[in-house]
Order: sequence, then structure tokens, then C-alpha cells
Amino acid sequence: MTGPRRDPDLVRPYVRTGGQVHARGDVRLESVVIAATGPTDTLPPDARRVMRLFAGSQGGLAVADIAAALELPPSTVRILVSSLMDSGHLSSPVAAADDQPDFDLLQEVLRGLRSMV
Repeated sequence: MTGPRRDPDLVRPYVRTGGQVHARGDVRLESVVIAATGPTDTLPPDARRVMRLFAGSQGGLAVADIAAALELPPSTVRILVSSLMDSGHLSSPVAAADDQPDFDLLQEVLRGLRSMV
């Protein structure tokens, strides 16, 4: 190993996640989550650290950004975020994938706009 370890207490990931080993399937590294309001004093320490990242912020954060800010493994953060989503402390904006226009229609609109210029 080179250099000092960033995590001096060497807490194992399964301890940080309370023994949970899998995140929900819809929580990916690029997933954006937003914080809900409510008390966080009963949460485990790492979950409180995640929630502190949202303090004073109106926007959302990607799971990868949370992992980078906390200097924790992304897989561990995915599980923490999943747990916080299950408890209602975090939520993910609803994707409008079903409302997306057809790709061919978008191509036609783009061609039409280009012909006008």
C-alpha cells in the first residue's frame, strides 16, 4: 500500500450498511436523488452523513457524487441510498420515459428546423 488510509477506523462496508448486501435495482451510480424533510437523528452515522450533503441544497445529487463526497465505495453508497429511499428520507425524481416522443419524430423536427435556418 502507498500512502495513509483515508478511513482510519476501517469500518467494513457490511457494517456501514447494517448487514444489507444488495441495493434496490433502480439505484444506479447515475441515479439522482433528492432529500425529503424530516428528522434524521435516529439514522445510523453514515446515513446521517449522506443526509448532511443535502443540507441547504435545493437540488439533487447523483449517487456517484455522494460516494465521492463521502469517500466511500460506490457499492456501499448505493446500498445506503437504497435504504434511505425505503425509509422515505430520499426520493428519486420520476422519469418520464413513457412520455418520450418517438425518435423518428424528433429527427423530422430537427430536419425542419435546419431547413428554416
